Parts: sequence; C-alpha cells; structure tokens
Amino acid sequence: MKLAVVLLMPLFILASCSTQFSKVLKSKDYDYKLKMADKYFEYKKYKDAEELYIELFSVFKGTEKFEELYYKYAYCSFYQKNYPDAENLFKGFLEVFPNSARAEEVAYLHAYTFYLQSPNVELEQVNTNKAIGMMQSFINTYPNSPRVKDANGIITMCRAKLELKDYKTAQLYYNIEQYRAAGISFGNLLNNYPESNKGAEYMLMAIKSYYEFAKLSVYEKQEERYQKVSTEYFDFADRFPESKLLKEAENYKNLSLNNIKQIQNEQIKTPAER
Repeated sequence: MKLAVVLLMPLFILASCSTQFSKVLKSKDYDYKLKMADKYFEYKKYKDAEELYIELFSVFKGTEKFEELYYKYAYCSFYQKNYPDAENLFKGFLEVFPNSARAEEVAYLHAYTFYLQSPNVELEQVNTNKAIGMMQSFINTYPNSPRVKDANGIITMCRAKLELKDYKTAQLYYNIEQYRAAGISFGNLLNNYPESNKGAEYMLMAIKSYYEFAKLSVYEKQEERYQKVSTEYFDFADRFPESKLLKEAENYKNLSLNNIKQIQNEQIKTPAER
C-alpha cells in the first residue's frame, strides 16, 4: 500500500500543478498573472512562464513593467534552447530598450545565440560566420565589458571551425585528384588563417598539389606549371625557414626543376634527334 502511494505521488503533484496553472491561465487579473509568470520563471518552469508572458506582452507594453517582462520572455526561449526565437527576442529587446542597464548582457546573448546555432563542421557555416561578426560587433560596442574575453574566445573557436571545414574541402580536392583546386584551396587556407599553427603544412600541401597538377598536365603546359611549384617553394622557404617540412618542399622544387630541364632539352633537339 505504501509503495502504491509513493508511486502515485508524482501523478498527484503533476495534476495539482496542472490545475493551478489552468486557474492562472483563466484569471483576468493581469498583475496576478505577471506575478505567477515571474514565479514560474524563478522555479525554472520556463514553458509555463513563456505562455503567460506571451499573453501579457501586449497588456503591459508601454508600461514600466514591460522591460523586465520582455527580458524574461526572451530568456524563456533561451533556456528552452529555442535559439532562433531567443535570437529574435534579444534583438527586439535591444531595439525597444537600447539604453537599458541590461543592454550589454542582452547584446552578448544575442551574439551568443548564433554561436549556439553553429552546426557541425560538414554543414554550411552561416551561423558560425554570423557569430564571429556579432561577437566582434559586441567587442567594438563594449570594449571594456568583462564579457570581451569570452567573446574573443568564441571568435577563436568559430574561426577554428571554419578553418577545419576549409581544410577538409582542400584535402578532399587532393584526394579526388583535383590538384589545381587543391593547390588554390590550400593557398587560401594560408591566406585566410594567417594565425594558424598549420601554415607550413598548408603550404607544403599546396606545393604537392601544384606538382601533381603539373605532372598530369598536357606537355605544352608542364614547364609553366612546374615553374609554379618552384615559385611556391621559394615562398615557403621565405615564410617558414625553420620548418621541419622545408626539406620535403625542397624535394618537390628539385623534381620540378629537373623536369623543366628535361622539357627544355627536349625542345632544343632537332626533329631527327627526337
């Protein structure tokens, strides 16, 4: 008997809570409803609080209570991980209350929602790019904010994700023997992420890609394309003179110069010698 009571107790509590919320919902006392919405918010019952805030939004609009209502309403979406709605509500809050004491906090959260919507690296990174832009805008607007450190950290993480995505694209081009596209992509990695600690690796892959591209080219184009490998090597040596990858890059340069010599020797032969 005692066990049955224990098992049924949560159902009684749930039914009681549901009945209480139903009564609140039916009430015509808007101040009471707002008080209960705040109470539900305090107890982390964000779905119930949100339902009441939605109803009360137009009721208290333009009153002194509206700012806090709007603020908590936005947070309800955020805490329920409904980030697209939270994004719009935080943006709306800033438009309605640009001079609010909460503006800095809300501006950060608005930017943060884009980061939270950033997808897996294999997918399109629209929200990742937006997160970078919004966080940078936050830093520019609130340079002395204690949240600047976190904002910079998020920018760094977002850029790392974009870098990884671009690297995977470049490596895929190389793997499927689209060597010209691979060379361009690895070069872009170097230019787009100059702070990366993989710069030498990217440049070596660009050299390898251009070498393979030259090998597969028609005879008339090979000399020019082997010369591109040599040019890329000297750029590598200039940028990364201490790199442990320099020797491997030099090998591709030497192979390319040898191939250029062979092509040039072939070109000066008489038709009979050929």
